[in-house]
Amino acid sequence: MTVHTAPQRLTDLFEAGLDAPICLTWELTYACNLACAHCLSSSGRRDPRELSTAEAKAVIDELEAMQVFYVNIGGGEPTVRPDFWELLDYATAHHVGVKFSTNGVRITPDAARRLAANDYVDVQISLDGATPDVNDPLRGEGSYDTAIRAMRNLADAGMRNFKLSVVCTRQNIPQIDAFKELADRYGAQLRLTRLRPSGRGVDVWDDLHPTAAQQRELYDWLLANGDEVLTGDSFFHLSAYGKSLPGLNLCGAGRVVCLIDPVGDVYACPFAIHDDFLAGNVRDTGGFSGVWQTSELFRELRAPQTGGACASCSFYDTCKGGCMAAKFFTGLPLDGPDPECVRGLGEELLAERPDDRGHVPRPGVDHSRTGPSRAVPVTIARRPPVSACDENPVAGLAL
Repeated sequence: MTVHTAPQRLTDLFEAGLDAPICLTWELTYACNLACAHCLSSSGRRDPRELSTAEAKAVIDELEAMQVFYVNIGGGEPTVRPDFWELLDYATAHHVGVKFSTNGVRITPDAARRLAANDYVDVQISLDGATPDVNDPLRGEGSYDTAIRAMRNLADAGMRNFKLSVVCTRQNIPQIDAFKELADRYGAQLRLTRLRPSGRGVDVWDDLHPTAAQQRELYDWLLANGDEVLTGDSFFHLSAYGKSLPGLNLCGAGRVVCLIDPVGDVYACPFAIHDDFLAGNVRDTGGFSGVWQTSELFRELRAPQTGGACASCSFYDTCKGGCMAAKFFTGLPLDGPDPECVRGLGEELLAERPDDRGHVPRPGVDHSRTGPSRAVPVTIARRPPVSACDENPVAGLAL
């Protein structure tokens, strides 16, 4: 007798974890020429303990052996790291595609032509306002012009479908159509991501995250434009409105994604840099693959989830309880609703929090520079390697 079983959903396979991450986020450095108010990694100063060139190449060798499709490189500002181009070329030569996020400060015409010539590289230009008056208060004075110049250089070099990456905030939701027009103007693809209360975002999330009405507006917009816009599964909590958005619609932390930070620490989620989500370090015996395959934290995350307080909700199968990092850094229970739960359940819990917020977890690392957020003008020049003891984020650059 033949027994017919229902085909297993792809999301079911992913929830149990894979032999290697689909997408690995790797922050190469905490150094940054900007001081964005919502920076998820609290970047600014370089950490003198960051992985050396040789150590970074050893990680790339592991990724190649694990057949990781591509790595999503960020920071900080990855291009201010002196060996950035060397590591990019090494990765693509070893069958590891590179997608990197940048504020555009080093995307010169020459750099743009170099990137356009490499089929295994994708570039994401970060911009959080379709106009300077919305973008610059958040990312630093002059950062809008820097990003536009970078996109113009990439377009002039013939690079198509690079990404215009936008973190959705209360201030820029009204500009979504303008962002799409801006991306189309330069032959780019729009990428929208969710604002998380991570890093410095912990302190500004209450004032910056979209309102409930704006969440609905965004959901409707994504349903209408989802085929042309990337989201990185940022908004799967919005699927509780009724129809699933394009993508996996699940929290992939420790299952299909993870983060390597500049000093080699491996976290389950790119948005949860905290000891509670630290799985190991690539410098440990066994390297990155050992962490991915044997970490007790990852094993717990890959175990069947009960759904907690959300299990009885009729929309649990679509929203899966929302974002783990968003709950953690707003002080909500991990087995409860997302702080932006479309039914308003998270909002009710947020209102019950003590006013002093002393119970809200703080990020595990903070490399922020002191002083107001501002853009640092940079002149590109040949320079010697940065000293291992120099924590200046723009060390070696002519200012």
